Parts: sequence; structure tokens; C-alpha cells
Amino acid sequence: MSRWTFYSAPGTCALATHIALHEAGADFDLVKLDFSAGQQQSAEYLRINPKGRVPALKTEHGVLTETPALLAFVAQSFPKAGLAPQDDPFAFARMQELASYLASTAHVAHAHKRRGARWADDPAAHEAMRAKVPQAMTACAAYLESQIAGPWVAGDRYSVVDGYMYTIGSWLEGDGVDMAQFPKLTAYMARMGERPAVQRALAEAKA
Repeated sequence: MSRWTFYSAPGTCALATHIALHEAGADFDLVKLDFSAGQQQSAEYLRINPKGRVPALKTEHGVLTETPALLAFVAQSFPKAGLAPQDDPFAFARMQELASYLASTAHVAHAHKRRGARWADDPAAHEAMRAKVPQAMTACAAYLESQIAGPWVAGDRYSVVDGYMYTIGSWLEGDGVDMAQFPKLTAYMARMGERPAVQRALAEAKA
């Protein structure tokens, strides 16, 4: 396996894949994009990822994007790390089910706070979207609380989706969610924060 290149940006959902790469023990180079300088829209980066977003992972097979796909790829590329229930198709699908929810529902609800221009041109509509974020993200937090079956989402078995849930969970308080309502999720976030892979990914994102 050749060395991969991982494209990320601080404060984004790319953290989930960053955590997974360290959990897997993957050999990769980290490239951090400066969104404030528009590097994600540079001609150089658009040749790598025409979507102009992160994460993106350049592998020996080509470039992959989208967090659920990247998490599954990392887990399957490093089976000895045990980051997915690869011996159980139903359990693997349940992992992907949660990853899909995080991508299509929770992340989209969060994006309404600052990315209203994706859905409407009217500034009043943007403000209405921002005002809805605390309610929408509280509903997401309630669902995530219900999904914690043990120390990790699936119970005793840690998986790549845990890093994704941690990433989305780290946005909740800033989105106006009262975390005191969700003791299981709060304790889960604390456990995740103690994992060396999480600490390493966070440190590299800030460096």
C-alpha cells in the first residue's frame, strides 16, 4: 500500500476520517486547507476534488471523498484494526446507517447556521435557517443519545462511526444545544476525547 494524502480543514467533518486514519495506523500525509483564504476553491485543489470541499483522500487507486465512504474504506483497508463489523453484514449496514444520518441530516442541519446560501438567496431566509438550528440540532442530539448502546455506539465494539459521531457531537453546544439534556451523549464525548487517536487528530488539526 502506497502512502496516502489526506486533505482536511480545521473545524470540519474531515476530523472523523482523520481520527479513523490514526485508529487504523494508516501511513498518510496531511494537507490542511485554509478555507478563509479560499484554498478549497483553488484550481489545484479542484483538480483533486471538484466539489471544493473536504475531506478528500488520495490513494493508490484514486481520490475518494464523502465521509461515510472514507470511513468504510479505511476500515476495510485495515481489517486487523477492527474498526468495522466486517464479519456481520447487518451490523456493518447499521454502522453505515448512522454514518448516513450524520451526513445527510445532522451535518445538513448544522450547515444551515452558516451555509444558508446553498439553499436560498434571500437574507431573511438565511436568518430563518439560523434561527432553526438549535431546535434541529437538539432533535439530532436526542436521536444520537438514543443510539449509544454502551461505551461506544454499537456497544463494546468501537468502530469508525464513533469518530464521526464525536465530530458532529463537538458542534452541538455551539449550535445552541443544551447538553445537560443528554447525559449519555455527554459521557460518550468525554470517553472519545480520551482516545489517543482523537487527541492526535485534534492536535494536528490545530497545529
